[in-house]
Amino acid sequence: MYERNNLMKIQSVKTVKNSGFTLVEIMIVVAIIALLAAIAIPNFVKARTASQKSACIANLKQIEGAKATWALEAHKTAADSPADTDLFGTSLYISAKPGCPASGVYTIDKVDTKPSCTMSTEGHTL
Repeated sequence: MYERNNLMKIQSVKTVKNSGFTLVEIMIVVAIIALLAAIAIPNFVKARTASQKSACIANLKQIEGAKATWALEAHKTAADSPADTDLFGTSLYISAKPGCPASGVYTIDKVDTKPSCTMSTEGHTL
């Protein structure tokens, strides 16, 4: 009987386990998260830059179309330059002047010249 009680005590001691994570387990999880972040963050930056470039090019195409329509309707020549008030307004060709998502500035220029962005070195060109 004495041996049986001792055996039960030993078994009950072995089945009791402290719950929680060890320092090594936590460090492994942190290392995995850091590795995933190191891979993902540059991809997010690259995607953001590409989308800004695409949006800028779309804005330049819209300005180019508005210039062509303005010149046709107002009987202007290729050497004429439209002002902002000729193209942008609630009742005009583009409701509001678009801005470059990468903080560039647009130059409208003459009818026969394509509009440009100050970020053209980054590929923001037509």
